Amino acid sequence: MKFPTVTVTLVSLALIFVLWDQTREKPEPVDASRFVNLATDPVQRSVVVDWLVTQIPAFCEQATDQSAGTDAHSKCVKDSEARSSVCRREMHDRFPSIVASDAVFRDLSITLMNCLVSQSGLVISSGK
Repeated sequence: MKFPTVTVTLVSLALIFVLWDQTREKPEPVDASRFVNLATDPVQRSVVVDWLVTQIPAFCEQATDQSAGTDAHSKCVKDSEARSSVCRREMHDRFPSIVASDAVFRDLSITLMNCLVSQSGLVISSGK
C-alpha cells in the first residue's frame, strides 16, 4: 500500500494554519466612539460594515418594535444575518474603501441598515 503523502501534507498544513490563527493578535473590538472624527482618523469600510452587522439585534428591536426574545425580533435577526453577505458585497461595490467623512459614514450606515433590516411598508391609517 502506498503512503498517503498528499493527505498527510494537507492535514499538516491545516494544523499549522489553525495553530497560526490561534496565536496571532486579535483585533480590538470597535465601538461607536471610533467613528467620531473621521476627517482626521479615517476608517476602513470593512470596519464600519463589521460594526454595523454587530448592531443587527438593536436594528431589529427598532424595526419590529419588539424586545429581544420575541418571535418577530428573532425572525428579523435571523433574516438579517442571512442577508449580511449580500449586503456586505453591495456596500463593497457602492462605497469607497476608506470612510473619511461623516457624510460617507452616514450614507453607508443608512444603506446597510436598509439592506439588512427590511421594513414592512405598513401604512397605519387614522381609522376615519
